[in-house]
Amino acid sequence: MFKKVTQILTLSLCMMAMIPMLQVSAQEKSKTVNSQAEFKEALADDTITTIVLGKDIETTEKINIMRPVTIDGRGHTMKYVGKFGSSQSSENTVWGGIYVLQVYKTEATIRNIKLTGGNGGLLINGAKVKLEGTIDVSGNGFGGIELGQGSGVDSVAHIILTDDTKLVNTTETPDKPTLWVPKDSTGSILEVNGVKQELQPLEELTIQEMETLFTPAENPETSDSIISYIILGIISICTFLFASKKVIREK
Repeated sequence: MFKKVTQILTLSLCMMAMIPMLQVSAQEKSKTVNSQAEFKEALADDTITTIVLGKDIETTEKINIMRPVTIDGRGHTMKYVGKFGSSQSSENTVWGGIYVLQVYKTEATIRNIKLTGGNGGLLINGAKVKLEGTIDVSGNGFGGIELGQGSGVDSVAHIILTDDTKLVNTTETPDKPTLWVPKDSTGSILEVNGVKQELQPLEELTIQEMETLFTPAENPETSDSIISYIILGIISICTFLFASKKVIREK
């Protein structure tokens, strides 16, 4: 009996001793970064599942995300401050294929962040990306978010938005859309609250146009959904057929 009690106490002490180690392990999965170098180091560490911005960060190069990870901006900004194109221009309206973040052939979640200063804010390159909270893509030279595929990439670009997602683009114009699909991409997917919409090459969308894609069409006079009229029409036809059949039987 005494031996059994001793074994139980020993096991309990061992488990208590492991608790701090487990807490450290849990903390290591989330990393707060305060610079471009720290951000890249966190990306290179596969044990880190969530990278948190501790402050605004400037970057002189496009940051490539090539593994599953969550980027939590905590309302901070990532700004590209490097050069563009072969001319090494400082103007982001000179094309150089520069995006603040590029997610390449993987899955990622990005939340509460501003991506600015690049040719584009975010490139979803054959990847699946969920956007949460406020995502600000203002201040980029050619637009906000590109759903790309490109050479040698078989997987389609897939962007996911929910009721929690708020897209912001104060510099949006017809020539600088918030979302666009380049000509060398096919089958790109825009998903909102589980409803998917396939986007075609060269398609460009403003924030309002994205919202319109998932808004039921309405009758201009009554504001009733056209779907409601279709349902009512089907019910009317069924009622008519049932009544006609009944009349025939009575005859």
